[in-house]
Amino acid sequence: MGTGIADPRHLCTVPTVGSGPDQGLGFVRRTGLSSAPPDLVEAASLLMHQDVRFVRDEWYRPEQRRTTVGQKDQGAEAQMTTEEWRSVKAGIRDSVGANNFRNWIEPLELQGLQDGVALFDAPNSFHGTYVRKTFGELIIYHLNAGGAKVQRLDFEVGKSVNGTAAPAPQPAVAPAPQPPVASRDDIGSPIDARFTFDNFVVGKPNELAHAAARRVAESEHVTFNPLFLYGGVGLGKTHLMHAIAHELKRTRPEAKVLYIRADEFIMRFVSAIRDKSMMDFKQLFRSADVLMIDDIQFFAGKDGTQEEFFHTFNALVDQNKQLVLTADRAPGEIKDLSERIKSRCQCGLVVDLHPTDYELRLSILQAKRGLHEALYPGVVLRDGVLEFLAHRISTNVRVLEGALMRLFAFASLVGREVTLEMAQECLADILRASDRKITIDEIQRKVSEHYAIRLSDLVGPRRLRSYARPRQVAMWLCKQMTNKSLPEIGRKFGKRDHTTIMHGVRKIEELRKTDSSIDEDLELLRRALED
Repeated sequence: MGTGIADPRHLCTVPTVGSGPDQGLGFVRRTGLSSAPPDLVEAASLLMHQDVRFVRDEWYRPEQRRTTVGQKDQGAEAQMTTEEWRSVKAGIRDSVGANNFRNWIEPLELQGLQDGVALFDAPNSFHGTYVRKTFGELIIYHLNAGGAKVQRLDFEVGKSVNGTAAPAPQPAVAPAPQPPVASRDDIGSPIDARFTFDNFVVGKPNELAHAAARRVAESEHVTFNPLFLYGGVGLGKTHLMHAIAHELKRTRPEAKVLYIRADEFIMRFVSAIRDKSMMDFKQLFRSADVLMIDDIQFFAGKDGTQEEFFHTFNALVDQNKQLVLTADRAPGEIKDLSERIKSRCQCGLVVDLHPTDYELRLSILQAKRGLHEALYPGVVLRDGVLEFLAHRISTNVRVLEGALMRLFAFASLVGREVTLEMAQECLADILRASDRKITIDEIQRKVSEHYAIRLSDLVGPRRLRSYARPRQVAMWLCKQMTNKSLPEIGRKFGKRDHTTIMHGVRKIEELRKTDSSIDEDLELLRRALED
């Protein structure tokens, strides 16, 4: 476990200075905070235990800290010069962008290097925790590229590890400016330059979501508020969010566009409570022209965060400002999310990104092929490989893209062509995971549970609508998700004729065109079966 400031999500059990590792949790319980919303308990715990660290599974107080770069020690390493550190920071700035650099990297002060550890002074514990989580690997990469030998980062708050003023890098680096207040524009999660509308591959499963996202990005007026995109992992929700942000920044540079992940929203809310800066927090989010929050299912069960989000939502709608939200399921399906938030999410346009079909997966692979051929010149991709991947890897676009990248990298390293045989050899683990067979019995059980009917009624002869519709849904899923013939499916449904199965499948296909609830049921059941 790395040293330095612990993850704030785990600090509710951190002891006070000089106490055992269970005392902090005891304080939370004695004061009644254990029944408060988790995010408020988290904030209270941070307030109690700002000056305690957890290092290599041992609790200790600040005065017990190890020898550091500020002291003479056999493990001490040569410090970076001002020029070297300036060069490293320039590389980091290019990677994270000017806004993220100004808000998160510039306030850090490099204290020194020792034993593979880069020690920084941070404005507060939240700042250090966030930088470690979001930019840690990137900072380590640039430090090593600049000649240092760094394996991890440590952050201290306001002083060096030996309790005295920390020595600056040699020669000294000027103190970094204080971090800006939360009301500064453009403070949010990083926008990925790779995700644009131009490289989003459109197909039948995602064409509505793509069209809605473009309308929001290109319209001068608020049309769908909120635009709520939902779907499984790797189907393009985050890509569309980043594409909207890029387009808005290009066409409306004066607009305040704020994209943030739900987990970061929660961390900032906790930090605002701890630092008594809730007015800055409210001003930041309620002054946005476009607010985009990714993966709001993480708000579930966090009552304090939900309360603040609810009022932020209302404030923006009242000002006719745009909201774009995403989740891994429809608003009504998110457990432990308040009903009033579900209701507001459903008052705009709710769009499902369906699982990719064969044609869309093949189009995605063809679009990525050119990129990999440029990265690995000389690698030959034989006919049939892309079709094979599109057919065999059907659940997750990220896995699909990762498989193609692995093939090109492997072929480049071993000097071989990418053939079907090589693909089967190189991707054996991915293909095995994709080969799990879904049975008719599994489908029948899941459908019975979903519609709260008995399995005997699902497969039995009764024709009541409450049984017939779930039965047809199960037939459709059996046709789509198994390789069984219609007569084989019919035998599992009370020895029905294959024409009955065909009628049930066609009925569901017709209903999908007019009844969105059927599509939602099918998608939920498909995901449950594939998990």
